[in-house]
Amino acid sequence: MKNVVVLLTLLVALNHPTFLFGRGADGQRDGQREGQQRNGGAHDVGRGHVPAHGPAPSRNAPRAQENRAAENRAPESRAPEARNQQENRSFRDRPNHPEAPHVHHNDQWVGHDSGRDDAHYHVDHPWEHGRFTGGFGRGHVYHLGGGNRERFWFGGFFFNVAPYDYGYVGDWNWDGDPIVIYEDPDHDGWYLAYNSRLGTYVHVEYLGPR
Repeated sequence: MKNVVVLLTLLVALNHPTFLFGRGADGQRDGQREGQQRNGGAHDVGRGHVPAHGPAPSRNAPRAQENRAAENRAPESRAPEARNQQENRSFRDRPNHPEAPHVHHNDQWVGHDSGRDDAHYHVDHPWEHGRFTGGFGRGHVYHLGGGNRERFWFGGFFFNVAPYDYGYVGDWNWDGDPIVIYEDPDHDGWYLAYNSRLGTYVHVEYLGPR
């Protein structure tokens, strides 16, 4: 009888740490998942990834009529932040992805689909300040050197964000974020500034050399 008791005690002692270890591992995995959610959770957006190419030309032409209607609204109803709220378009195509135009790690550009007739990006005099010559895409990562959405710079070049995109740069660090410039295949006069830390991008206009 004593041997049976000893054997049972030994079995409990051996199994108990294993049970605790299993719970600890589960708890650690739960903590990792919670941490990923707090930090954005999306490992396929941003985190230093630089797309190998810019977006393809959009084929989503039917939005043109809608955009022309937006152009004809009263000026006060078309303030940049208000317009984004009014249109109520979501870019969060997956859980924890940014609520802004962004690029997946498979180089899929999300949000660049409004077509050439998008009145929000109409420029009366495209390339008025010349063309950007600092280099495009992968291999040309710059770091923001200061400024704000109305006027920022890096590497001796000045840009401004398209007013319609103001709502997408609230979390940009204007004193150091890594930026890559891509050509915009749809909107004359604009480039695309991609923030590789966040994985988001906006339309920007080149203002000339410093």
